[in-house]
Amino acid sequence: MLDALQYYGAGAATIAAFIVSLNLGRRITGWAFVLFVTSSIALIGWGFLSEDSEGIGFQNIALLLINLVGVWRYLISRHKPRD
Repeated sequence: MLDALQYYGAGAATIAAFIVSLNLGRRITGWAFVLFVTSSIALIGWGFLSEDSEGIGFQNIALLLINLVGVWRYLISRHKPRD
């Protein structure tokens, strides 16, 4: 189970970062942030359940908050981003 959390978190973050880098538009970028959120949740679980990995857990708590801002900005908020 811990290996699955670790590898899912790493893989999902990599795919999400690639999607964001492609700049395919607001909606697709928003869904990439949803993928980032699932990655952060997996890595929080892995970080606190694995021995000596709390640093990754704490880092991903911060990243989860950042990623939730991305979900808000790209999928939920109706305000257009500034150029």
